[in-house]
Amino acid sequence: MFGEFSKRASATSAATCTLRRVTIRALLDDYRAGRATPSAVVEDVLARRSGLPIWITGVPAAELRERARGLEQLRRDEPSVADRLPLFGVPYAVKDNIDALGLETTAGCPAFAYRPSRSATVVERLEAAGALLVGKTNLDQFATGLVGTRSPYGAVPNAFDPEYVSGGSSS
Repeated sequence: MFGEFSKRASATSAATCTLRRVTIRALLDDYRAGRATPSAVVEDVLARRSGLPIWITGVPAAELRERARGLEQLRRDEPSVADRLPLFGVPYAVKDNIDALGLETTAGCPAFAYRPSRSATVVERLEAAGALLVGKTNLDQFATGLVGTRSPYGAVPNAFDPEYVSGGSSS
C-alpha cells in the first residue's frame, strides 16, 4: 500500500523517502530505526497525490507538514511515543462519504457537499492512534457504482495499474 522507504539526499532536507509498496509494520519499523520520518513520508505522499483523480479533497500541504512536524517533536519529547501511538505517522485516506473535520464531504456528489461539525469515529480513532489523514478519495456517487466511472470528479484509475478498473463502491 504505502512503500518501502529509502533515504536519498536532497537539497532541501536531510532525507526524503520514496514510497513503493510496503506494509504498515515496515513503515513503523523504519520510523523506529530512523530510516524514515513523518515529514519525509508526507513529502512523498504530497508528490504522489497531485493531479490524480483518485482524490476529491486533500488535507492542505501546509497542515499536513505541520502535523508531521508535530509528530516528530512529540517523538523528540517522548522517544517511546511509537509504543503509545500504534499508527505513529502512518498516512491514510478515507472515502469521501466519511466525515473528517475541516474537509468537505461530498459522497461523490457536489450538490450534496457539506462541512461536518466533527470527524467520524473511525477518523477520530485513527488520529488518536497517531495516523496522518492525507485526504479524501474519489468514489462513484453515493458509493453505488461498480467500477469507479460514475463520479463528477473523474473516473478513478486503479492505483497500482491503470490498465485495470479500480472496482467497487470505493473506486
